[in-house]
Amino acid sequence: MNLALRDIRHRLGRFVLTCVGLALLLGVVLSMIGIYRGIVADALQLVRLADADLWVVEGGTQGPFAESSRIPKDARETVARLDGVAEAGVLTFQTAEASYRQRKIRLYVVGYEIGRLGGPAQLAAGRAIARSHYEMVVDIRSGIPLGETVRLGTKTFTVVGLTRGRVDSGGNPVAYLTLKDAQELQFELDGAAARNQAARGQGANLNQVNAVVARLHPGVAAESVAQTVRRWKHLGAVTQQGQENLLVSSVVDRARKQIGMFTATLLLVSAVVIALIIYTMTMDKMREIATLKLIGAPDRTIIGLIVQQSLALGGIGFAFGAVLIFLGADFFPRRVILLPGDAAALGAVVIAVCLLASLMGVRYALKVDPAQALGG
Repeated sequence: MNLALRDIRHRLGRFVLTCVGLALLLGVVLSMIGIYRGIVADALQLVRLADADLWVVEGGTQGPFAESSRIPKDARETVARLDGVAEAGVLTFQTAEASYRQRKIRLYVVGYEIGRLGGPAQLAAGRAIARSHYEMVVDIRSGIPLGETVRLGTKTFTVVGLTRGRVDSGGNPVAYLTLKDAQELQFELDGAAARNQAARGQGANLNQVNAVVARLHPGVAAESVAQTVRRWKHLGAVTQQGQENLLVSSVVDRARKQIGMFTATLLLVSAVVIALIIYTMTMDKMREIATLKLIGAPDRTIIGLIVQQSLALGGIGFAFGAVLIFLGADFFPRRVILLPGDAAALGAVVIAVCLLASLMGVRYALKVDPAQALGG
C-alpha cells in the first residue's frame, strides 16, 4: 500500500487545487524563459535580415542597432571595390508609426536599394517591391493583408508582399521600403518646420544611410576586410558575428537580467509555497504519523510519505504548467520560444526545489511523539 497515494486520494480536492495553482506559477516561470529566448531570437534575426558578412558603419560607433550611425551613401561603391567583397548594399533603419484602418501600428522600417543586398530574402506571400516609390513589404505580424494601403508619414504605401517572423528586438513588425522612400520618411518635415528648413536652404539630406552591408567571396576572412575599412578614419566596420555578439551583450542584456531576476523570484516563491503546503499537509496527518510510529513503522516510511507527496505536487504542477504554456505560446504578444532543454532544466530545478521544500515537513514528522496517537 502506498501511503502517499492513499493520503492524496483522501484529500483529492485540495491536492488538485494546489496542483492547479502551482501549475500556473510554474507556467509563468517557463513562459519567462521562453520570452527571453524569443527576445534573443528576434534581436539576432534583426541583424541577420541583410544576410551580410560585414557591416560598415560610422567611425567610432558600433552600428545602427546599438547607437546612431550615419555615413554617405556613396560609401557603398568604396566598399564594393575592396578585395574579397562580392556585393554591397546600403540600409536605413528607423521606427515609425503607421496608420491602418483608424488604428496605429508601430513598424521597424528598413530601407534598401532594389536589386541590391539588404532586401527581404524570402516572402510568405505576394511579391517583392518593384516600383521605386510607394510600395511596401511588411511582416504578417502587423495584421496588414496584401493589397491594403498604409499611411506612413505623409505618404500612402501599398502592401505588395508579406514576410513571416521578421520583427525587431522590441517585437515590432519589420516593414521594407525602397531606400528613397525610407530616406524621405526619415528626414521629411511637416508644415512650418519644412518651410523653415527650406528658407535656410537645408533640405532633407538623402545622401546619408545608416550602414553599408557587404557579402564576401567564399573563403575571405571578414575580420581582415573589416581591418581594411577601419584604416579610413571616417568609417568603422563590424563583422556579422561581432554585430550579433554586440546586440546580445548590450541591447538584450538588460532584458536578460530582468527576466532572470523575475524567474529566480518566482522559483523562490514556488519553493516557499511547496514548503508551506507540505508542512500543512504533514500537520494534518499528525495523528496518522503518530500511529505509524506507534505500530513500529520505520522513519524511512514516514520520510517517503512526505517526499513522495512533495514530488507528486511539483511534478504534476510542472506538467500542467508546461502543457498550458506550450498550448498558449502563440497567444502571447511577444514571441515565446520553448526549447525542450529549457523545459528539462526547469523540471530538474523543480524536483530539487520539492526535495528541499519537503525537509520542513520531514523535520516536523520525525519529532511527532507516538503517544499522540492515543490522545483524545
